[in-house]
Amino acid sequence: MKRIKYMAALAISLFLLNSCNTLDIENIYSYDAEKVWNDDKLATAFMTNLYANTFDNWSAGADANSEQINGIYFYPDRINTITSEFKNWNYTNIRLINEAIENVEAGTLTAETKTKLIAEAKFLRAYTYFGMVNYHGGVPYITKAQDKDVDDLFVTRNTTKECFDLIIKDLDEAIATLPNKISSSSSDYGRIDGTFAQAFKGKVLLYKASPMFNPNNQWDNAYWQEAYTANEAAYKKCIDNGSQLVADYGNIYLVENGPEVVFAVINQYPNKTAYWDSGTRPGSESRGNAWACPTWEFVTEFPMKDGKQYDDPTSKYNKTTDELLQSFWENRDPRFDKSIACNGSIYELSGKTGNRQYSALGIAHEMDDFGTNPNAKINSTNLNSATGLFIRKAVDITLKQAEVEQYDKDYNVMRFAEVMLNYAETANETGHMDIAWNMLKQIRLRAGIEPGTDGNYGIEATTKEEMREAILQERNIEFCFEGKRFWDLRRLRKLDRLNNTTKHGIEAIAINSDATEMDITTAKSKADANQLTEDDFRYVLHQIPFSGVKVNTLPEDKYYFFPIYQTSIDKNNNLEQNINWGGTFNPALD
Repeated sequence: MKRIKYMAALAISLFLLNSCNTLDIENIYSYDAEKVWNDDKLATAFMTNLYANTFDNWSAGADANSEQINGIYFYPDRINTITSEFKNWNYTNIRLINEAIENVEAGTLTAETKTKLIAEAKFLRAYTYFGMVNYHGGVPYITKAQDKDVDDLFVTRNTTKECFDLIIKDLDEAIATLPNKISSSSSDYGRIDGTFAQAFKGKVLLYKASPMFNPNNQWDNAYWQEAYTANEAAYKKCIDNGSQLVADYGNIYLVENGPEVVFAVINQYPNKTAYWDSGTRPGSESRGNAWACPTWEFVTEFPMKDGKQYDDPTSKYNKTTDELLQSFWENRDPRFDKSIACNGSIYELSGKTGNRQYSALGIAHEMDDFGTNPNAKINSTNLNSATGLFIRKAVDITLKQAEVEQYDKDYNVMRFAEVMLNYAETANETGHMDIAWNMLKQIRLRAGIEPGTDGNYGIEATTKEEMREAILQERNIEFCFEGKRFWDLRRLRKLDRLNNTTKHGIEAIAINSDATEMDITTAKSKADANQLTEDDFRYVLHQIPFSGVKVNTLPEDKYYFFPIYQTSIDKNNNLEQNINWGGTFNPALD
C-alpha cells in the first residue's frame, strides 16, 4: 500500500512520495525557499515535516499522571514557573506553519496543491494553538511569520475567548477545502481530511464548554449548545464516511487502517517506530524492565462482566474488596483481559504459544518479579517501579524480544469511539440524554458487556449528573493507557480525585490446594511448565513506590491552568502571567 511516512527527525532526509521514489531536501529550518515553494513535491515534503512536529506518537507512560499506571508524577512544587514541565509554548512550529501558508500563497504551485497545503496548514495551526490554550489559556495568536526587523515582537496575550474563536476560524476554513475523507487505500492516507477536522472541532468546543474554562458556570453556559452542534455534525460526518466501531476491542490498534480510525500517525519500520512495546512488555520479553505498569487502583475501576462495579450489591458478580483482590481477573468487563496481563495469565509474547506470564517473587524472571515474600529468599529490585501487572493493550505479541524497538503500529490520534463519547457528553449537557444512552450502549456492546434484562449494559443513570459520571467512567476504561485520563479530570475540574492519593501493586504468592504456601522450588518448576494459573496464588497489596511516598499531591486550583514559562516573560515583558501563578491574566472564559 502506498503511504506517506512522517519522519521523526526535524530534517527530512527521505520522503516516500510514491511507492519507491525518494526526495532529498534541505533542513526545514534552513532551506531554499525559491526551490521549495515553487515545487509541488518539495512543498508537500515541507508540510509532511510539519506533521511530524505537530502530532505525538505512542507514549507508554502517558497515563502516569493519573491513577491508571505507576509513577510518582505529582509532588509539591513539581509544576512551577521556572522549569519546562507542563509548558506548551510552541511558537517555533507556529512560525513554520505561518511561513508555509504565506509562501504557498505566493509561490507557483499548482492551484490544487495550494488549496490542499493551505488547508492542512490552517488545521495544523489550530491544532498547535489548541494545545497551548489547553495548557495556559489565552496566548498570542500570531497568524503571520514575524520579521524581527519589521514586526513588533513584544506581543500581548489574546484572551482565551479570542483564541477559541481564531482556532474555530482556522478549522472552518480548513474544513471548507479539505478532502471529505481520505481512504485507507489512498497514497494520501495519513494526511488530514475534513472528517478528522470536523471531529477535532467538536473536541475543541467540548473543551471550550467545560468546567475548566467556565469555573463559575460549569454546566449551564451557552458553549455547551455550540459544542453539541459541532459534535453532532462530527458524528454524522463520520458515519456518512464509513466510520464504525471495530468489532474486537483488542484489534483497534493491532489491525491498522480499520474503520474506527479517524486520524492516525503512520508508523512503519524502519522509517518510523515507537517505544510502546519496549515500555510495556515484561522485562524478560523486552530490552529492559517495563516502566509503565497498571495499578491496583485502576484494576478496581473496571466494571464486572455485567457492566456494574464490583461492589454494587445489584451486580450478579458482587464482591467485597478483599474478595476482589483474590479473584480480580474473574468476570470482568472483557476490556480488562484485552488491556491488562496479570500473574498467571496467558500472554503469548514473542509467539510463544501457551506462555503464561508470572510476577511472583522467586518464580518469575528477575526483571518481572514484584513482592517481598521472605520464602523466596531473594529481594525484588522492582518494588519502586513494577506493580505485578503489565499493559497488554496494543502490544504486538508477534515481535520477538530482540525486535521490540521495531514496534510500528499506527498511532491513533483520534478514533471513532472518542467522537461518540464527545457527542454523548455534549448531548447529555444539552438535554439529549437519549443520545448519550445510545452512544454508551454501542460502546459497551462492542466491549462484550452483558446487556442485562433491561438492556442497559449495567449503566444506571436517570439524571444528567449520573449520566455525566457514567460517561466519565466509560472514557476511563475505553481509553485506558491512551493518555486521556488526567486531561478528562482536569477539564471537568475533578482533579480532587487524584489529590493526595497513593498507588499499589499486587504481589502473587503461590499456594497449594489447601491454601498453604507452596514450596518455592516446586512453584518455580510448575511455572516454568506454564502449569500455574491465576487461581494458584494468593495476592497481597504493596504501595508503590515501596518507600510509601504519596504519589499524587495536587494544588488543585493551580493545575487547571499551568503557568507561562518565566523565561518567555523575561524575553517579552508584555506577557502577563496567569492568576494563581502570581500574575493578572485570567485564562478562564467567565
